[in-house]
Order: sequence, then structure tokens, then C-alpha cells
Amino acid sequence: MKEQKARIQKLEIAPGRRILVISDIHGNVPYLEGVLKKANFGPEDELILDGDFLEKGKESLRTLRIVMALSRLGNTHALCGNCDDWYDIFRPDWDDRDDEHILRYMLWRKSGLLWDMCNAAGVDPFEMEDFTSVKKQLLRAFPEEWDFLSRLPHAIEAGRFVFVHAGMRPDKPLEEHTVEELDRVPAFLRSGLRFDRWVVVGHWPVVLYGEDRVCANPIIGRDKHIISIDGGCVLKDDGQLNCLIIPHRDSEDFSWVSYDPFPEKTVLDDQAGSQRSYYIRWGDSSVRVLERGEEFSRCRHVRTGYEMDILTKYLFSPGETTDCNDCTDYVLPLKEGDRVSVIEETGRGYFVKHNGTSGWYYGRLI
Repeated sequence: MKEQKARIQKLEIAPGRRILVISDIHGNVPYLEGVLKKANFGPEDELILDGDFLEKGKESLRTLRIVMALSRLGNTHALCGNCDDWYDIFRPDWDDRDDEHILRYMLWRKSGLLWDMCNAAGVDPFEMEDFTSVKKQLLRAFPEEWDFLSRLPHAIEAGRFVFVHAGMRPDKPLEEHTVEELDRVPAFLRSGLRFDRWVVVGHWPVVLYGEDRVCANPIIGRDKHIISIDGGCVLKDDGQLNCLIIPHRDSEDFSWVSYDPFPEKTVLDDQAGSQRSYYIRWGDSSVRVLERGEEFSRCRHVRTGYEMDILTKYLFSPGETTDCNDCTDYVLPLKEGDRVSVIEETGRGYFVKHNGTSGWYYGRLI
């Protein structure tokens, strides 16, 4: 397809109204409902959905319809992320030969917007011989949904703030950016770019910026005027859905709330934190298995040589060298009375989260 110019929405936010920003919901309705409740979202607020509200989770079509209903209220403004651009399959310059790749994606993922639409329309994805004819059926079956997706902006300008899914250039007018330049920028905080206005992005889970520990809280780069808020919802087992809170359009007194469903318990024993730790994460997760155990396996990270015990169920294959799920050996510094969210309970201790940071606790919980 030809390069597509980005659609830009200019938004005037009235003085005194709170601005809530959420990104990367990824079809996870309970997380969305949970974080909106924690943020006390109401009609006096403005809600920005910063892209990728679809795909990877279990309820993309339901999420889309919730976003559409919120948008009709007038104070919710969604923009298109790289996981929301399904209307491209109907563009005149779309190559129908790519429909074969989409069909393979659907059958591999077994979730997502097209999967949900097929099931809602009574089409069995496993019985499809081709997707080209089926997508025309979906266009007829879901006209309101496709119309909504076709009109989503790729960035929202609101005074001193720009809301964009993945990144942008400071030396180029926003309206001259292509879609690719706005919704597929990796590790934007590491770009070295600085801005006069605040640029709020999702796309790149903030945990991927860590080296020795895992923290899913928003990162506020005041020197760069960049705020990165993707908490790894759906993508990370210990992920959370973050909601950035901007008190009003002229404020830089940022805060946030987050939601995850993990049960909370109270720490009974003090614990000192790690002096040394490492975080093995997506994109750099190849390990050599030194000793495979029933619950834990001793492994060496291929690139760095760092050794740690990893839950055996996190290893992707039975071979000597394998990729693995995100993992860390970081031991959290905790005090009696601290509240933690329990992610994993093992024979050695608990993998927990405290104030957005994940790590191990080896004491007692109540």
C-alpha cells in the first residue's frame, strides 16, 4: 500500500476539566472497567484512549463497542493504534493477496476483531477457504463498527498536549506525518528526542525500559516532555492498565492509577531487596538451560551470560536453548504491613507486585 497520511484531530478542552489517558487496552474489558472505576471517570472528565484498544485480548469486538458507546457521550476521544487499523483491508490500494496472511493470523491467534466478527456473524474461521469474500460479508454485517474505525484520528492535539500512539518527530508538522511515523515507533523514550509540548504515548510497554527490575508504572520524562504509559496489559503476565491523570489542561502535576486483578495480601516479614538482579524480557529472551527442574530450572541468559532460576513453565521449548517468558530474579525490599499483589505462588515463595514493581518475596503473607 501507499504511505498513508495521518489523520489529526484538534481538541479544545475546557478549563478545569480532568484529562484521563489510557493506552493499550488490547481487548481486555475487565481491566478497562476496573481502571475507569479506580479513576472515578465521570461526565466532567475528558478521556483519551491512546490507541491499541483492540487485538491480543479476548474481547476485541466488545471493547470496540464499549469505546463507541463512550465516544457517543462526547467526552471520550479514541485514536488509532497499530492494532486498530483494520479498516485498511478495505482501502482501494489494499493487495488482496495479503488476505491469506490475515487468515493465517486469525487461525493462529484465535482472537481479535476479525475473529470476533466472524463468530458474531456465524462464520466459522476454520471453515474459511479464503478471507477476501468473507471480509466483504463482515463489511456489510458491521457497518457502524467499520465506519467508526475508518474515522479514527492517528493523533490528537489538545493545547500543550499531543496524544499519539507510539511517537512523532519534533522537526516535522504533525499533519505531515505518515501513519507509520505515529503508530509504530519502538522505544520512543530512547529516541533522544525532546519536545516543547507534552507528548503522551503508549505502544511500548514501559517494563521493556528496565534492565534489572520490572516496573509497569507510567514513565514521566520531564526533560524530554514525553510520557509513556503502556503498562503491559494482556502482553505481560504481571501487566496492568494505567490511567494517566492530568488535573487540567494547564497542569503538569501528573499522577496515575492502575488496575490489575491480582489478589492483594499483607507482608508479615521484613525482607531486604536484591543487591543484583536482571530482567529477561521480550526481544532478548533466549536462555540456555543448565539444569531443568520440575518447578524451577537453572538458566543462563544467552546474550549477557547472567544466570538465574526460572519457572520451568516459563520455558517455551524442551531444548537446551529456548526462549522464555519475561522473568526476573529481583527480590523486592518489603516491610511488615506492606500490601502486595500476588502473581505467582511457588514452592519457594511468591512472585508479587508492590507499587507497580514486580519481584520475589520469600516471607509470610496474610
